[in-house]
Amino acid sequence: MANFNWVKLVVSVLFTVGIGSLGGIFTISEIPGWYAGLQKPSFNPPNWIFGPVWSMLYLLMGISFYLVWKQPVSTVRNVGLTLFVIQFMLNFCWSILFFNQHMIAAALLEMVFLWIFILLTMIWFAKLSRTAAWLLLPYLGWVSFATVLTAAIWKLNP
Repeated sequence: MANFNWVKLVVSVLFTVGIGSLGGIFTISEIPGWYAGLQKPSFNPPNWIFGPVWSMLYLLMGISFYLVWKQPVSTVRNVGLTLFVIQFMLNFCWSILFFNQHMIAAALLEMVFLWIFILLTMIWFAKLSRTAAWLLLPYLGWVSFATVLTAAIWKLNP
């Protein structure tokens, strides 16, 4: 396992899972009240599924980040890591917009930018590690579904 770095792996995973979990601060208190009162489409998953799915996605994101971070310093690596941080910040802000501020339309628009930055991150990561890029595919898929779900909730709750 040439170029393996336990410290960078642990930091990467703790960073994504830890910061990702902080989004729950803005989410959890709104689920029984505001979110429960929203009209939702028939394809809305049960609430219990979001925690395990996001936990797995944050783990995969952390591993993906690690695979690029451990590469030698280069412009490609730095751009990829910057794109990752941007999409991760957008991910975090979605919870604030949707759950904390109840701004469904703004959250939907923000999610479109999130999707674009996930795709850009995957493209840049693939230049250094195809595995890192592929590890983000489930995340892109989930955000695609979440975008459709958010759009449906926005439409049902004018």
